[in-house]
Amino acid sequence: MNKFLHSKYKSLTPYDTSEEIESLTDYIRLNTNESPYPPSPKAIEYAHEASRSMNYYSDPECRELAARLSLLMKIKPSQIVFGNGSDEILNFIFMAFCENGAAFPDITYSFYKVLAELHGVNYVTVPLRDFRIYPEDYTHMNHRTLFITNPNAPTGIALSLNELERIINLNPNSLIVIDEAYVDFGAESAVKSINEYSNVIVVRTFSKSRSLAGGRLGWCMTNESLAQDIRNVKNSIAPYNINAMTQAAGIGTLEDEEYMQKNIAEICRERERTRNALCEIGFDVLDSKTNFLFARHKKIPGIKIFEALKERHIMIRHFTNPKINDWNRITIGTHEQMQAMLNSLKDSQIIKEEK
Repeated sequence: MNKFLHSKYKSLTPYDTSEEIESLTDYIRLNTNESPYPPSPKAIEYAHEASRSMNYYSDPECRELAARLSLLMKIKPSQIVFGNGSDEILNFIFMAFCENGAAFPDITYSFYKVLAELHGVNYVTVPLRDFRIYPEDYTHMNHRTLFITNPNAPTGIALSLNELERIINLNPNSLIVIDEAYVDFGAESAVKSINEYSNVIVVRTFSKSRSLAGGRLGWCMTNESLAQDIRNVKNSIAPYNINAMTQAAGIGTLEDEEYMQKNIAEICRERERTRNALCEIGFDVLDSKTNFLFARHKKIPGIKIFEALKERHIMIRHFTNPKINDWNRITIGTHEQMQAMLNSLKDSQIIKEEK
């Protein structure tokens, strides 16, 4: 650690991307919740055309993209703010709205904790019960900003819209941030709540269902007042945060909804097939409304499952948190990729030893 580093950053534990980098080549990547399918052909075509104008700055307001997305979401363009991935949106929210602290489940997207510590935000975590979020556990937040990932990660379990609205109603003096990174895979969106409540922000991404993880495009939807606050923070840090090619790719994606829905349907079918197959060989698997499964073997430690697959160049996500270290998160890939994983599990020595 260099002597010039600001003292407030010396204890930071950054978000861990080491496994993601390691798996870039000659591995089946079932560890990063990416789509196994390429972007829409329209997205690729539009991005290529936009590359011809890279000598100019991109539109800082993403006006054409916002206009297209607002039609799909049935809201005003002024209610949308775009980020360089949804992580940047979350960063803006932590900067803008967490003066009174933050709260989130103890087992959820780990980036919340990273951002809280980065910005010196006092935070509390609320324990899951049976891997589920219960609205009644989220009371008396004392004006803290509350972050709820729905469906939750890494568990994959979704709350209903009624349950989300109960959390909102229990916390009228707190800002409620609903992170819907995986909502397209079977959960209910809370987007309608942004016009019904004054304290709700819904965060979404193009990374998962829309196959643009490498394009880095996320957005949030909220009332116009909160949106302008977020926009002011954005424009104070990175006014041109969405490059022209990514904006164009986003437009192309929105114009090809049929392509996205086809991929989602295939991922959901493969998710259920894989879930059933894992249960047949001794796994417990939580009910998922995402593009991944959260699974543990009844007898074999999670780290052994992880290592056995890694030896066969198949990457899944293992967690060191003692509460979930027997569980692994498995991204849903193509049928061929999932079958390769299942075959490797069945053929691995550790599974055979338990039979």
